[in-house]
This record gives sequence, C-alpha cells and structure tokens, in this order.
Amino acid sequence: MADEEVCVVLSENDVSKWDDKTGERYHFPKQYQKSLRPGMRFVYYKGRLKPENKQYSSQRLSSEPHYFGIGRISEIKPDEAGHLYAVLTDFQQFEQAVLAKNAGAYYEEIPEQQKSNYWRFSVRPISADVFADIAVAAALTEPRHIIGDIKNEAVHVENEADEESLVSYQEGKKSSKFVTIYERDQRLKKLAKSYHGTTCYACGFNFENFYGEYAKDFIHIHHVVPVSEFGQSKAVDYKTELVPVCANCHGIIHRKKDRTLSIDELKSMIAASQKTP
Repeated sequence: MADEEVCVVLSENDVSKWDDKTGERYHFPKQYQKSLRPGMRFVYYKGRLKPENKQYSSQRLSSEPHYFGIGRISEIKPDEAGHLYAVLTDFQQFEQAVLAKNAGAYYEEIPEQQKSNYWRFSVRPISADVFADIAVAAALTEPRHIIGDIKNEAVHVENEADEESLVSYQEGKKSSKFVTIYERDQRLKKLAKSYHGTTCYACGFNFENFYGEYAKDFIHIHHVVPVSEFGQSKAVDYKTELVPVCANCHGIIHRKKDRTLSIDELKSMIAASQKTP
C-alpha cells in the first residue's frame, strides 16, 4: 500500500459478537493489526442491510452500503481474552449517510487483485484524499444541498468577533481605515478539520473535551501563510497549509498587525511560560 494510505475504513456490522460501542471501542481480527495504529483517522462503514436483520434499520442511516461517521484511533489494546480492540476518539457521526458510490463510482480505490473480495475486509486502508472526500460529502449531504453546491464565502476582516477575521495585514496611513474582504473556500475548512481533527495544534486544547457536546467539532482553522499575503488567489493544500488552533492561540498568532507568529513560535512561548523558576 502507498505511503498516502494514512487513514482507514472500519466496518461495523449490525450483529456482532463483540461488546463494542460506536465511536468508542472497535474489536478487529489480529490480521489487521499492522493496518491500524494510534493517531490514524478512520471512517465508519456499514454494508447492505440483510433481510434477516431488518429490525436494525432504525439504527442505521441507510439500508444501502454507506459511511456514517469519522474519528481517530487513540490506542490499540488487548481485552481480557487477549483479543485486540481500538480505542476511538473524536467521533463525529454524520447527519445523513454517504453512500459507498458517488456518481456511479466508489469512493474507495479498489486494488485490481482484490476486486472479487474487497468488501469482505472489515478494515480497509484508504488515502487521506479519500477520507477527505467522504468527510466533505457528509458535511454537504442535506436535503437542500448537493455536492456541487459549494459556495465561497466573503469574510470581513474588521469583524473581530468572527474567527475568520484573524488575518495579518499591513496598516496604511494612521488616519485611514481599511476593510479588506478575503474569499475563503469553506470546503477547505471542512477538509482541514476532517484531516487534522479539532484539537489545537499549539496548546492541545479541545473545545468538546472542555465544554462538552455543545462545543463538538468547534475549532478555528489557521492559514500558515496569511490569506492577506497571497497577493492573488492560489491553491491551498489543507494538509500542510491549514492547521486547527483554539480561539486564544489564534488571537495571539495574529495579535500584532505587522507580524504573524508561526505555530512553532507559539509553542515555544507556551513552553517558556510554563517553566518553573
């Protein structure tokens, strides 16, 4: 498998011999041990609903093969009987199912040598791009939307209460006030959150862990290179140019109008402030 296959699909059956809990605990055969590791992002999958299991239809988002959530693998541990299971975290359940096929093609890339038995594997490595495609489809799959209805959103820099206002820029004359509007593709923000998670890269703060369910999925997305320095529109790599940061860290990063702190600089400041005399 290629190095880009840094994510994984976890298949959940309607009927299982394991006492697992969706989004928290997932048992898997030892043959998949090398395919799973702490820190990996995962996508949950359910196959087609079998006629004999129709009583579980109310517990599913669809009776068709579909993806129904994403999260991260925290640990790999043995249970009391010596079987392996993954401890799951950052679970986000989709509001609606993302069917296994999109426009007639599968999201997952099926190797030629596995075409006849691919769907039998309960753990399936996927690339970060496939993971992001599924996550973005989930965010946009609502009755009034289709995948193509992605709109750019204009954001006013002067609104300091808005997380998107945190950008660096150069002041003009002291007597003048400039309001710059930057267009941001909201799809990139969703991709970045899906790929990196929702824990602050600088200080490790997680809104859901601190505030509970109400704050689930909340995080600011920081441009490593400020949007205002682009000069013109450009392609942005959400894997390397966008990172999640909490509101406090984001505010400090952009505190000075003539300087934008790097994540490493902010981490060093945090570490220095926590040193005991």
